[in-house]
Amino acid sequence: VGLTALDRNTGDLVEFDLQACEFGYRDSLFKRQAGRYIILRVRFALQRTAHLKLEYGPLQQWLQQQAIQTPTPMDVSRAVCAIRSEKLPDPRLLGNAGSFFKNPLVPQSIADALRERFPDLVTFPQGGGQAKLAAGWLIERAGWKGYREGDAGVHRLQALVLVNYGQATGRQILQLARHIQADIAERFGVQLEIEPNVI
Repeated sequence: VGLTALDRNTGDLVEFDLQACEFGYRDSLFKRQAGRYIILRVRFALQRTAHLKLEYGPLQQWLQQQAIQTPTPMDVSRAVCAIRSEKLPDPRLLGNAGSFFKNPLVPQSIADALRERFPDLVTFPQGGGQAKLAAGWLIERAGWKGYREGDAGVHRLQALVLVNYGQATGRQILQLARHIQADIAERFGVQLEIEPNVI
């Protein structure tokens, strides 16, 4: 429901309610003002009954494979961990920062036009005339999945993940990311945004 942070610019302790944090899809005030605040305390309001979101296709498949008809929060947690471990490389074994691109938010009209050209395009309606496009689908459809440029590459199982096969520099990873961004913009007319904070 809120948090306490130290404002590094003023030295003051600042209280933020949930709205002031400006949380959004992989975004927040703290991400946009990186380095300004140090979060010291977080306050949560826990609910006594779980409100599980089970719409994600792979989650439904995992629960079905395990013959779980009425999942508990622990079942969902186990499922999410299992799904992530199948799709994402272990950073201890293969250098990566997880998902490298955000799912782009576009006007519904653009999503509809792209869907006419690509009927299997994965979209997520957002309301307000907006839709999210699956960045991983765009990257994979453009042929980048499994691509390698020296020691920088796109993971062979998850197109959203850029990997370091050993000696790639940060500059080389970013160069690959920019090549992907330019190609996606040219092919689909959509701009991908890098998710990790680049320092």
